[in-house]
Amino acid sequence: MLLCAYTPALQKDEKPLVIKSAFTDFNVDNLGNMYLINESELQKYNANGKLFARYSNLQLGEISSVDATNPLKILLYYRDLQQIVFLDNQLSGNSENVSLVNLGYEQSDLVCSSTNNSFWIYNKQNNELLRFNENSQKIANTGNLKQVLQNDLNPNFMTEHNGYLYLNCPDNGIYVFDMFGGYVKLIGIRFIRHFKVNDNILYYQKDSSMCSYNLKLFEESCKSIPYFKQNNKAKYGNGKIYQAFKDSLLVFSLN
Repeated sequence: MLLCAYTPALQKDEKPLVIKSAFTDFNVDNLGNMYLINESELQKYNANGKLFARYSNLQLGEISSVDATNPLKILLYYRDLQQIVFLDNQLSGNSENVSLVNLGYEQSDLVCSSTNNSFWIYNKQNNELLRFNENSQKIANTGNLKQVLQNDLNPNFMTEHNGYLYLNCPDNGIYVFDMFGGYVKLIGIRFIRHFKVNDNILYYQKDSSMCSYNLKLFEESCKSIPYFKQNNKAKYGNGKIYQAFKDSLLVFSLN
């Protein structure tokens, strides 16, 4: 059974933390550090909103995504050149770049971090998920998911949590796989752009609300997002909501 309840998310006298910066996308780690992408530059802010470090590599072009699941080994993906860069917590390179072209995968749309310094890719050419170890050796794969799932896929985001990979396909829902690439289940939450998994709770934005879905009880609860404007992107992490504007990031507690 799916339950839904709307309650206020912020006290009127609470002032959000405001980070003034232009950016195209962002992510947050489990320590509250924020990572803002502005074309070819990555900016790291600490939980208090102070700029901590910057990173850029003009030879690789624009950064497509940042995965800070492991704050000590941050993954940057450059989709245009099919390159993965790993950074330490100071935003310094801590290993050689990974070329997916050299590995034989030239149409990889998505990349995310995995346990033990490994990583996942979604290869569009074969509709396949593949997992590689820290030496870029393939250690798991799903096979052609269009054949396995008997459905067309158009994923826009994926993340790993507690031994499971979550692949978001807005038109279908969230597909879950084990660490060997075995299909586990489909979570029927559709038309979302991004989500955060924390223990047995899945957090995601739905219209002007931030929602949580209990993966064991199958219950949904939603709270309105303060300062919401149409088409704004909001994410959840560490008990806070992070809301993106064109020239700033607002951070406030989810009560």
